[in-house]
Amino acid sequence: MAVVTDSTAALPTGAAQRWGLHVVPLDVVIDGTRHVEGVDLTPEELVEALHAGAKVTTSQPAPAAFTEVYQRLAAEGATGVVSVHLSGELSGTVASARSAAERAPLPVHVVDSRTTSMALGFAALEAAWSAAGVPPEDRLVAGLPEHATAWRRVVGRHRAPLPAADEVAATARGRADEARVWFLVESLEYLRRGGRLSAPVAALGTVLGLRPLLSLADGRVVVAEKIRTRRAARERLEAVAAEAMVGRTAVRIAVHHLGQADLAAEVAARLVEVGGAHVREAVVADAGAVLGAHAGPGMLAVVVSGS
Repeated sequence: MAVVTDSTAALPTGAAQRWGLHVVPLDVVIDGTRHVEGVDLTPEELVEALHAGAKVTTSQPAPAAFTEVYQRLAAEGATGVVSVHLSGELSGTVASARSAAERAPLPVHVVDSRTTSMALGFAALEAAWSAAGVPPEDRLVAGLPEHATAWRRVVGRHRAPLPAADEVAATARGRADEARVWFLVESLEYLRRGGRLSAPVAALGTVLGLRPLLSLADGRVVVAEKIRTRRAARERLEAVAAEAMVGRTAVRIAVHHLGQADLAAEVAARLVEVGGAHVREAVVADAGAVLGAHAGPGMLAVVVSGS
């Protein structure tokens, strides 16, 4: 069983390779020049282009990109695929995957995560772990220390039968459904230009000078709260993430940024301190070029997911 996702999952460097996830990239077009996310465009280059006033748009993968991946996986011996993707309300990516699945040489279960960033990433990883039969205690984004993985290769352990594709797909869907994501942006204009926010909503920031706390609901970007200052907005971002950890026995946290690595690390550290032993793992990762193109420079996001 193979698991496929797309580049908006914003996985930390090395995570996809470590756990055998296959990532189909989206495109970013800067002043008419097409770039492939994660291949020939870095977040730093994107920030530079946005600051320079370049026209930046994004493009979903064509069905052919998914067809190529599904055919390759079939040739490599996969018996089925679970393909977990960005919300269909935000992109046509999942529609492209479904189109390709209809012509794939093996069964493909396509999952619309109804979310993005590491809320999607955690769901895709959970699917990969489930499909491979990775024990719950070993399911870490960063992987186990080398001495631990070597020990487990030598000793081995009894494995239960691997789940069927529909079970893996249900696992991914469940993880995506319970994840929560909030984000702050310096300007709502980028989301307005990309059609992810209406002009009246975008006016909250440009006309009224508010710094809305954004979230996702029913797969769409929504304004969760309206906040007056940058400092108050950041404090509220951390507060709602801390509130989301209440009542959970174990959580994973992801903090995304676009050009604010130090700040993101500070936010992650504070959330780990608040969550204490309930935090299974915290990761800090670039938002990626596609998400960054819609959120703009200064974007900061927090994802809270189960474990």
